[in-house]
Amino acid sequence: MKKWLTLSIIIALTGVLAGCGQNGGTKTNAETGGSASAAPIKIIVGTGTQFPNVCFIDENGKLTGYDVELVREIDNRLEDYEFEFQTLEFTNLLLSLETKKIDMVAHEMEKNPEREAKYLFNKEPYSHWRNKIAVSKSNDAVQSIDDLKGKKVLTTATSAQAIILENYNKANDNAIEIVYQNGGANDSVQQVVSGRVEAFLSADFTLPLVDPDGSLKLVGPALSESNTLFMFRKDDPDQQKLADRVDDALKEIKADGTLKELSEKWLGGDYTTSEIK
Repeated sequence: MKKWLTLSIIIALTGVLAGCGQNGGTKTNAETGGSASAAPIKIIVGTGTQFPNVCFIDENGKLTGYDVELVREIDNRLEDYEFEFQTLEFTNLLLSLETKKIDMVAHEMEKNPEREAKYLFNKEPYSHWRNKIAVSKSNDAVQSIDDLKGKKVLTTATSAQAIILENYNKANDNAIEIVYQNGGANDSVQQVVSGRVEAFLSADFTLPLVDPDGSLKLVGPALSESNTLFMFRKDDPDQQKLADRVDDALKEIKADGTLKELSEKWLGGDYTTSEIK
């Protein structure tokens, strides 16, 4: 009787151990006849909190806005990735991307030669804007960038608008007095209204968002126009794969009308039609 009982225990243990193997009891794909779903890859998305209706903290303390909700929609559609936000000062976004503290930038970023030399952009744009000069409503003296010579113009370091001003100064013996700031967009409006600076550069659809009272106006021809895209690290196969997957999701989001709805809700109109390919 004892011998039979011992033999039974050995057979039972042998079966358990064979089932566990090195996978701790999880069957392999070949054993299950299918593919076990892998854990999604976590992606840290860098964004800001000072851009009204694009990336900001609402009255309930929630991070939201056009870029934020678009990333959340992309997250819903890409099961192989999990997106998590990290809020940063705008001037720290690109450095944080370079140093791998974040994996992606979502902040209405536009292409320019300086950025394209260092960073990877996805291919599918999600909005389009034109940069113009924002001045006080009563200011009729400024009609072009040449009219800003000898005047103070506010901008944020590393922004596309800063690069426009810096390039102008390189070609014009530093004719514009560029004033760099780290404050929010609302502070930019106040500085122009108070006369501390003459102007700042603004994308067409963003001025009503940062200046809801209509204290400023846009003047002159467009100094640049661009699609807005997400940014990633260059020469990194994993980042290229991520950018491609984001493009896959964006194509779906455009095709079913979700992108247009997000733009109308947050930007006040349909700014999703790309005019630059």
